[in-house]
Amino acid sequence: MKTQDSLFSNRPKLSIADRLTYGSHDVGFAPYGDYWRRVRSVCVLQLLSNKRVQSYRRVREEETSLLIRKIASSPNLANLSEAFQKMTNDVVCRIALGKKYSGGGEGMVFGEIVDALIELLGTFSVGDYVPWLGWINRINGLDARVANVAKMYDEFLQRVIEEHREKGDGSAVDFVDVLLQFQRESEEKVEDYTIKAVIEDMFNAGTHSTSTALEWTIAELIKNPRTMKTLQTEVREIGKSKDEINEDDIEKMPYLKAAIKEGLRLHAPTPLLLPREPTRDTKVLGYDVARGTQVMINAWAINKDPASWGEDAEEFRPERFLDSSVDLRGKHLQFIPFGAGRRGCPGITFTLAVNELALAKLVHKFDFGLPGGVRVEDLDMTEASGVSVRRKSPLVVVATPAA
Repeated sequence: MKTQDSLFSNRPKLSIADRLTYGSHDVGFAPYGDYWRRVRSVCVLQLLSNKRVQSYRRVREEETSLLIRKIASSPNLANLSEAFQKMTNDVVCRIALGKKYSGGGEGMVFGEIVDALIELLGTFSVGDYVPWLGWINRINGLDARVANVAKMYDEFLQRVIEEHREKGDGSAVDFVDVLLQFQRESEEKVEDYTIKAVIEDMFNAGTHSTSTALEWTIAELIKNPRTMKTLQTEVREIGKSKDEINEDDIEKMPYLKAAIKEGLRLHAPTPLLLPREPTRDTKVLGYDVARGTQVMINAWAINKDPASWGEDAEEFRPERFLDSSVDLRGKHLQFIPFGAGRRGCPGITFTLAVNELALAKLVHKFDFGLPGGVRVEDLDMTEASGVSVRRKSPLVVVATPAA
């Protein structure tokens, strides 16, 4: 990711991902080369640059405010896992597609498709590693599930594209409009499946990674009452004369930013980064690595290495970041929640902007407890399996308006 980054910037071809991303025509799984550079550039410049992310401020503030109102109106218990996923989904939909796809009907179907796709991307396909056993996926139903999810996602995205083409006013309003404009103006032919694959990436990373990171951070805060109290004191002091926190306030909250970093350290959205492969034979730490070898990077272990983080590496302690220059954008390789190098996630700024604002509003407005008299120290922190590691059980809490 540093000294040999360009050499290890290629992706191996994985059968499930290849089928779900239109032959690896997205940003995440595309082979390293000119095509990948072009589509990544469009994503970064038109959706994920600092300037673009700042332009979505109104959307973030509206959707996080709606999140707070929904939690406040919950009669007894609040399912934060569900609420966070809906909030991030609505933010991404408004930015990328121009409208929300939540609620009943088509919204429910879309949410189920995204969930199924994320689950499948994290599913082990034996045929990728033992080719002569590839027939097992036909017997156990995996091939059929992949085909079904790919078909449903494609039909949904095709409807979205057609709606935008019919609108046809020529003004770039959302990300789909930008991609269609890119398609019209590109000197090289850009197929519809390229547009679909790139949109798909925005949802896979933008919704699940963002909501998962927020879910784990608030869970750690609930489980550690003293840390929660420290954060609430900081946020409530700044917001004491305000009805609602806004993004200008966030820059005055170093402990909030440290808590977000610590949540990402302990619970990287993608614990095993997407695999890489070298484009020629090389050596790593004295070991021979042949061209085309699949290389896995264990961000989960790196982020918790006692050699870098001390004997309390497993503990949630935001203070470790208060006087630290360690950055989460891949400059410091002991902390890589979003990867590093050329294949690092380009959506870091987007995720942080949503989660910092949401977390600040949550701890400003509510005190949290667990239902059924369960002690917060006993909160279940079991992880589910998948490419993006969520909690195994939903985070259901008692949210009491702050005094």
